[in-house]
Amino acid sequence: MGMYLGLDAGGTGTRCWVADETQVLGCASIGTVKIMAVGEEVATERLKRVITEAAKKANVPLDSITRTCIGLAGNSSHAVCQWAERTIASVASGEIIILGDEEIALEAAFQGGPGMLVIAGSGSNVMGRCSDGTRVTAGGYGPMVGDEGSGGWIGIEALRAGLRARDRGVSTCVLREIEDFWELDDLGELVARANQRLRPDFSELCMVVATCADGGDALAISVLERAGEELASQVSLVISKMKALSTCKVQDFSQLAFTGNVLGKIPRVRRSMEAHLSAMMPELKFADKPVEPLEGAVWRARKG
Repeated sequence: MGMYLGLDAGGTGTRCWVADETQVLGCASIGTVKIMAVGEEVATERLKRVITEAAKKANVPLDSITRTCIGLAGNSSHAVCQWAERTIASVASGEIIILGDEEIALEAAFQGGPGMLVIAGSGSNVMGRCSDGTRVTAGGYGPMVGDEGSGGWIGIEALRAGLRARDRGVSTCVLREIEDFWELDDLGELVARANQRLRPDFSELCMVVATCADGGDALAISVLERAGEELASQVSLVISKMKALSTCKVQDFSQLAFTGNVLGKIPRVRRSMEAHLSAMMPELKFADKPVEPLEGAVWRARKG
């Protein structure tokens, strides 16, 4: 019986499943292994540890692994792919498949078939796949130049909108709640933190904004609704690109799956996205719950 590793190495955390042909036997999680965030030494130690811990819980020796599939944030970098392959090979046997974290989520949703997936976590992007396997994407360019509608985008936009509101004398609880979350004493400290050389994790502010919105704060509600609109715009672009392909069928872009904490835990963003898309494409069908990317990683590891 084959033994398989599935890894989801996103921007905020890393998870590993150990599975046989039919079931998951063990799992483990650890912080992000994104080299740009934590450096290669820390990333290497974390990746090895999460694999080792999952295998230990599964009582599966790592020299018996048939195949590993990892969904890696930033997999477009050849150097990052080489690092991941080298690190995994140093602790586990077998073939190694390296995909983007969005690709394993797409596999979890459609298991090799056609469809579309929107990711909105710390970052954001959209991927579509046609029946012939052709893939198209939109977004995913990182927090400085992209990631519209993501947790990071929500955090930054809430700060910007909050500061503009303060200048205009408009009431909002957003700045005060962010100050409390960051354990700061005043606005000056808030501005300094937001502009410090080592960027804070703005994505962690998205749930602060969601709490303000749930309390009726108009500014927070507006930011979250705009996040949904931004995600809808990216999905719309992917649909347009799929329609332009002669090999793509209408049913290929008739289903939309989703994953990530923003869409999974902030219903207001998801409702906004779906409302904008339904207005453009009434026949589009939406998944009713987020996909589990690790299911896609394990599926692909089993498939080869």
